Amino acid sequence: MSKPKPTRYRTTNWSSYNAALKKRGSLTVWFDPSMNWEGRPTRRRGRRQSDSDAAIQTCLTLKVLFGFALRQTTEFVESLLPLAGLAWSVPDFSTLSRRQEVLTVDIAYRGSNGPLPLLIDSTGIKVEGEGEWHRRKHGGSKRRLWRKLPIGIDAGSLKIRAVEMTGNEIGDAPVLPALLEQIPEDEDIASVTADGAYDTRRSHETIASRSAQAVIPPRKNATPWRLTSPGAIARNDALQTCKHLGRANWRRWSGYHRRSRVETKMHCIQRLGQRLTARDFDRQLTVHIHVAILNRFTALGTPVTPAVA
Repeated sequence: MSKPKPTRYRTTNWSSYNAALKKRGSLTVWFDPSMNWEGRPTRRRGRRQSDSDAAIQTCLTLKVLFGFALRQTTEFVESLLPLAGLAWSVPDFSTLSRRQEVLTVDIAYRGSNGPLPLLIDSTGIKVEGEGEWHRRKHGGSKRRLWRKLPIGIDAGSLKIRAVEMTGNEIGDAPVLPALLEQIPEDEDIASVTADGAYDTRRSHETIASRSAQAVIPPRKNATPWRLTSPGAIARNDALQTCKHLGRANWRRWSGYHRRSRVETKMHCIQRLGQRLTARDFDRQLTVHIHVAILNRFTALGTPVTPAVA
């Protein structure tokens, strides 16, 4: 029996996508004079913060984009503000380091036209330890620390809708409920696509509680679950389909191949930096800045690549 011919794809909006890629390299920096750069009174005891969260996020965004250290970031912003005709004060490096521990990053996104098709996967970001070349050449130390970054993206708009960060000792499946909690309750979720690491009872029940379809391949040694809950019923149906039709046919029928889009998005996150500079876990949460930057890049334009005969 001959193998089927592989599907070919062709980008149909290359001119507009090429222009969007060029815009990602634009050095134009806009400061809105009406933005709240100075901190507002909080009606609490103590001295109010002199810099708003918008100012801190702006400085940290420039830090990530250009790969600056905190001190170089403050000098860079100080050189930009006079060019824009603004007499704003710039937070110093110690303020940036301290405020990134409690900063709530504003991540812009555009909702889907219909129910949300969510794609979930995780990647790792290095915190401590030598690089791969140094470890292979000279032998790295035993102390190597990673952070896991589970994300959930919209399969339609390719924007990141949910992000968490955990230690490397925590598995993928326990983080799934926290990712789904970041999706508003009034927004319908069509499906949740993830790999076999999320094939757990809690994951299926959490997905079923949002009235969504779980596109998760059962494990190779999976057995049917006895519970008659909605999550267990959906998982047993997927297991029975895999046994009768085969895993390859189930992947094509369920649309599991779309999960490759979230793997591509994780590669984009690593391109912005594969290592965290902060040693405190709470201050490492500024990896959300990477997500905010990528969502703005995605808003400029994405390729349209349909299948061709």
